[in-house]
Amino acid sequence: MRKSILVLAALSASVLAGCMQTDGERALAGAAAGAVVADATDNNALTGAALGALAGTYCDDAGVCR
Repeated sequence: MRKSILVLAALSASVLAGCMQTDGERALAGAAAGAVVADATDNNALTGAALGALAGTYCDDAGVCR
């Protein structure tokens, strides 16, 4: 049950990352979402945060969040 709540929270945060206006805001939201998802799936939270931050930073460049 705990994992499904964490995954839902991470998905909500990642959806909100599209509403952010700067790369820094998207990076912070992506890092938070990546850490929560990594923790929920029993992976390294630091690695998840780093990957989430990269995804958040470059999502506008890739055309994912506009």
